[in-house]
Order: sequence, then C-alpha cells, then structure tokens
Amino acid sequence: MKFKKILLFLSAVGPGLFLIGYNIGTGSVTTMAKSGAEHGMSLFWALVLSCIFTYILMVAYGQVTLVTGNTALFNFKSNFRFGRPLAIYIMIALIIGEILALMGIMGIVADLLQEGSRLLFGGTGFSTLWITVVLVIGLYWLFWHGRYQLFEKVLTVFVILMGICFIIVFFMVKPSISVIVSGLVPRIPQTPGAFGLVAAMAGTTCSAAVFVIRSIVVTEKGWTIKNLKGEKRDALVSASMMLFLSGVIMAVSAGTLHIMGLKLDNTIEMIELFQPIGGKFAAFILILGVTGAGLSTVFPIILIAPWLISDYTGRPRDIHSPLFRILGLAGILFCFGMQFLEQRPPALMIFSQAFQACILPAVVIPILILINRKNLMNEHTADKKMNVGLAAVVLFSLMTTYLAIMELLQQVGIL
Repeated sequence: MKFKKILLFLSAVGPGLFLIGYNIGTGSVTTMAKSGAEHGMSLFWALVLSCIFTYILMVAYGQVTLVTGNTALFNFKSNFRFGRPLAIYIMIALIIGEILALMGIMGIVADLLQEGSRLLFGGTGFSTLWITVVLVIGLYWLFWHGRYQLFEKVLTVFVILMGICFIIVFFMVKPSISVIVSGLVPRIPQTPGAFGLVAAMAGTTCSAAVFVIRSIVVTEKGWTIKNLKGEKRDALVSASMMLFLSGVIMAVSAGTLHIMGLKLDNTIEMIELFQPIGGKFAAFILILGVTGAGLSTVFPIILIAPWLISDYTGRPRDIHSPLFRILGLAGILFCFGMQFLEQRPPALMIFSQAFQACILPAVVIPILILINRKNLMNEHTADKKMNVGLAAVVLFSLMTTYLAIMELLQQVGIL
C-alpha cells in the first residue's frame, strides 16, 4: 500500500523530477562550489531568491500551458503582436546558452575522467581529446538508437551516490547555522567575478530554459486544467529539492575549498570537495557523480534545438525524425569546443550560466502579460499574490541581467 502511494506521488510530480535532473547538473555543482569556495555562504541569499522565483515561474508557465493546451513559444508567437521575433529571439538565445554550457560540461567531464585514469594507471592519464571522442561517439550512438534509458539510469546511480556523499560531508564539516543565516542578507562582495557568480547562480537555478521546457514536459504529460493543484505541488517539490541540493553543495564547498583557500579555477580542485572523506574512493565517487550529472544533461541539451523548433512550429516531437537526428549531431559536435579554447572549463561553465541570466527578462515579462489576459485564461488569471511574485521576478531578472553584463564588460576591460 505504501509502495503504491509512493508511485502515485512520483507520477504526480513527474515534470518536476525531470527538471531537477536537468537543472541539478554539472553547471549547478560548479557554480555552487565556486560560490562557496570564493565567498563562503555570503551569496546564499541569491540561491534562495532564485529558487523562490523558480517556483513562481514554474507555476505560471504550467498554468498558462494547462489552460491553453499550447507550449510556451507557440503561445508567445500566437498572442503577441511581435510574438514571432520574440519567440525566435528566445529560441536562438537559449540554444546559444545551452551550447556554451555543453562545451563547459564536456570540458569538466573530460578533465575529471583524465584525473581518474591518472589515479588508476599513473602517468598523465588519458588525453582529454580521446576521452571526448569516445564519449561523443557513444552518446550519439545511444541518441540515434534511442537506447539511453538504461544508460541514464546507471548515471543516475552515480549522481545519487555523489549527492549522498555531499550530504555526508555536509554533516562532517558542520557548517555554522549562524553563518548560513547571515548568508540570507543580500550583499555582493566587492571582489572580481562576484557579479558574474550571482548572475550564474540565477542562470543555473532560475534558468530561462527550464520554464520553456517545462511547458513542453507538461504538455507531453497530458495534463489539463484539472491537474492545476498537482502542477503547483510538482513545482514546489522541484524548487525545494533544487534549493536543498544546491545549498548543500555550497555549504560543503564553504567548509572545504573556502577554508583551504582554493577558488575552483581548475576542474581537479573539485575533488577536494570530498577531502573530509578522503582517499581515492572519495575522489572516484565525485568523478563518477559529476560525470554522471554531466553526461545525463547532454541529452536534454542536444534536444533543446529540435524541441524549441517543434515548440515554435507546433509540430510533433519525434526523436527519430531527421530534424532531431541532424540537429542532435550538430549539437553534440560542440562537445569538442574546449579542445580549441584556452579558457578553463569551470570559467566557461560560470560564463554560460551567467549568459542564461540575460535571457530571463524575455521569458518573465511575456508570461506576466499572458497569465493576466482574461480572454486567454478565463477564470484562471493570476491572483494578487501571483502578480506580486511575478513582478518581483521581473525586478530580479533585470538585476541579474545587469550584473551579468557588468561582469562581461569587466572581463573585456571596458570597466
């Protein structure tokens, strides 16, 4: 009986669980670990706000999708005078942001697997180029044949092991409650890169891609307006788990890397996150966990272009169609990007997440307008609390966009 209740619960929060797996990946681990390493828990407030606003936007996007029966980009294209250019802009910006993230993810995975091979066999380990070649061929073979469900289940086991280890280390380092609470006071350290980190934390948690994809996943789930309560519960579970897991990673980094004086400029420094556990076993758990998180995120990333095009055009989403296979191949080739860039993978990962923050206003403002249209939403328009929440998200999105642009200008030497 209890088992059946668990199955019913998991079925009810399906899209939320999907988005947790998509959102809590290499980008989240890198961003939260770097924030904790450089600033301790002082940027915890940005994570909390991001997760609160993530919940609000997930509910809003889900509600509009449930009422209209249409996905996000199709709604934007159909219900605004300049909806077509808006939808095209969002589509292009999201694809660019995900490509940047893909390059950073594969760079981090290749570096960690090289370190793992060095620990196992000695020497310098396998070449990151050959590691990337093998992974790309294997991943695309799985994608082509649609046989990656078992593969993703195996990777999920690695990610769960990593998550358990983060929780164990959290209790081992015993972060001060007062330090965590003090991190709820909004402030931005006057140090290089702080603006970019705040923007990256918003970009990796309150990600524009998550909300657009959520409308697709809710549609695929076959939910209707009768599932509105379940949709809100689903969003709450998803946002709460994002906050918990990301907060644990940040606290562990604050209790390890920050104390050790490391700033996570190099991928290999991530292994020190499990330093309290110690030994090669802990190193391999982190390597396998981050690799699992990274590789399991590759599939949604290479699918985002055909997904968004199908969303925009209102076409069926068929993973075996030529559109999906050709664009999937084009996307996965960007895994080789780090082989041609001098920038270290963690830095590119942070930049890609900050870039995502710049897209946020373009997905917040339209949904605020749509959810208040009586002729579209009928009796399901936003109530006062939802409108106050969405207005706060608009302000937050503008702030993080400003911080991301300021960080970029500082990096290129204009400021």
